[in-house]
Amino acid sequence: MVRVFIADDHPVFRFGLRTLLKADPTLLLVGEAANGEEAIAQVSELSPDVVLMDLNMPGMNGIEAIRQILARRPQVHILVLTMFDDDDSVFAAMRAGALGYLLKGAEGKETLQAIQVVSTGEAIFSPAIAGRLMQYFGAPPPRASQRFPALTEREREVLALIAQGYTNLAIAEQLVISPKTVRNHISSIFSKLQVTSRLEAILRARDAGMG
Repeated sequence: MVRVFIADDHPVFRFGLRTLLKADPTLLLVGEAANGEEAIAQVSELSPDVVLMDLNMPGMNGIEAIRQILARRPQVHILVLTMFDDDDSVFAAMRAGALGYLLKGAEGKETLQAIQVVSTGEAIFSPAIAGRLMQYFGAPPPRASQRFPALTEREREVLALIAQGYTNLAIAEQLVISPKTVRNHISSIFSKLQVTSRLEAILRARDAGMG
């Protein structure tokens, strides 16, 4: 079962999520928090697989909570559920390490699917958010005079495929290597680029003219 934690300051919204999660036998709600500080403390103790994170909460906001949670529990996957659809919020959440970004109001089926996808380490976005990301990444990239000299040639190939949206399995098939080797390359890339998430790596690659 996928262990899920909710961080949201609206009791009615949390109630709706609880009801939704209980209807899916593959999901288990392990805890809730109404602000960022509570979320950090409880996630550190409970170690859920997925955290459903609101961005606008009293006290510490969701962006900072994401950073601190992943600093303590990097294996946790974050799915943002928020009313904010502006670019600043989306990219701030991505840079903080969130894997998914859904707008509140998404249908229950869409939310459940997003939880399952994020639990596997893959990224997912609301259609409107995905459309804007496609526009951003589809724009002509800036010219790069130097593309991560610390990376090996193979690591640059893997990073370029990540930036193009390839999954680990698709990268393995494209480069004719094992998925385990792909994971090892990605771990090395994250370390050398000093990033903590796949989406942050995508942004770094994009800034360097890759993808």
